[in-house]
Amino acid sequence: MSTPTLHKHHIIQPRLYLTILIVLLVLTATTTGVAFLDLGVLNPIVALAIACIKATLVILFFMHLRYSSKLLKLTLCAGLFTFTVLILLTLTDYMSRAWGLW
Repeated sequence: MSTPTLHKHHIIQPRLYLTILIVLLVLTATTTGVAFLDLGVLNPIVALAIACIKATLVILFFMHLRYSSKLLKLTLCAGLFTFTVLILLTLTDYMSRAWGLW
């Protein structure tokens, strides 16, 4: 029988949390500002890029994934990969239909 291994706890300084909070607030203000600009086709792309950056910061720091085991990181990557495949398959079905040609 193997002995369980202990997971090291990381002590994170409140300054890091405040920095991440300020970055998230700045990115939220940036998203709001970009929504009022006319970038044409790039508006949703820029908004989604900022949203992905914010989600990454929340997952890494507030959910402590940065300091987690490799197995947990692999689990997250597998879930994101599965989600991406499902979205891409849905989009290929949507784009392959002859909308309005019947």
